Amino acid sequence: DWDDIPPSSALEVISEEEAVQIIAEPLLPIQSSTLRDYVDHSETLAKLVHLGVDLSQVEKRQKAGQLLLTLDFEKDVKKILLFLKDVGIEDNQLGPFLTKNPYILGEDLEALETRVAYLKSKKFGQSEIAQLVSRAPYLLLFSVERLDNRLGFFKNELGLSVKKTKDLVIRLPRLLTGKLEPVKENLQVCQIELGFQRNEIQQIVFKTPKILTASKKRLKQTFDYLHNIMGIPHHMLTRFPQVFNSKLLRIRERHMFLAFLGRAQYDPAQPSYISLDQLVSLPDEVFCTEIAKASMQDFENFLKTL
Repeated sequence: DWDDIPPSSALEVISEEEAVQIIAEPLLPIQSSTLRDYVDHSETLAKLVHLGVDLSQVEKRQKAGQLLLTLDFEKDVKKILLFLKDVGIEDNQLGPFLTKNPYILGEDLEALETRVAYLKSKKFGQSEIAQLVSRAPYLLLFSVERLDNRLGFFKNELGLSVKKTKDLVIRLPRLLTGKLEPVKENLQVCQIELGFQRNEIQQIVFKTPKILTASKKRLKQTFDYLHNIMGIPHHMLTRFPQVFNSKLLRIRERHMFLAFLGRAQYDPAQPSYISLDQLVSLPDEVFCTEIAKASMQDFENFLKTL
């Protein structure tokens, strides 16, 4: 899952001058393979452990161990903790947050405050910023320029209003921190290979942002089945894009069962119409009794024949 991983190298996302701050010389010789061995000698590590930081996870992250050993708790760490609490990270979340993003402890406080001020200037509210930062822990490592480019990309590429762009990233904060390449590719797949119009893509993405980071192969297979086998037109898929988040197997099994019963009717103009939402989101029991008008036993027996 790529939302918690800094793009390829932890340092790639950070500007030169910030990178220099991170690659500081360790105070203690790193002969030991684990940070645990240093807890007795390092007040900083001891206090971070007390906060709930998982050192075994931190040491898997590039240069994070060395960074923590160079920091003084009172001088370097405390102010960042207070800053994070100000941003809205709860006390019990500090440990998990720093486990995912220990690098923030080496950042310049003013730079961090500038990034939060930028988000406020873009009309993100206090609780929205807290949500963004806790769900995309690397967010505050990015410069204002980069955050601005990101928001601009989604706004222009999808033709969204400022408010809708904001809503989009609040619902999927990793859009601000993950790589843009997969997103660009998915937008192209939707337009060129699947044949959606720009305004349809806008609606699809706004309803189900996850489509931007979904596997291209899965998108194509799901679309192929829905459109070419089940005969669902583009405008219906635009109305119910959550269907793309469903497992293809589930769609296929349910569609075949309905077809077998003569109930596979997806045209809203027909009296026996079944919406895509009903097709995929209902639990098996409800799907059988209310949609297929059959018993669970019938469905299970049918699946054995596939």
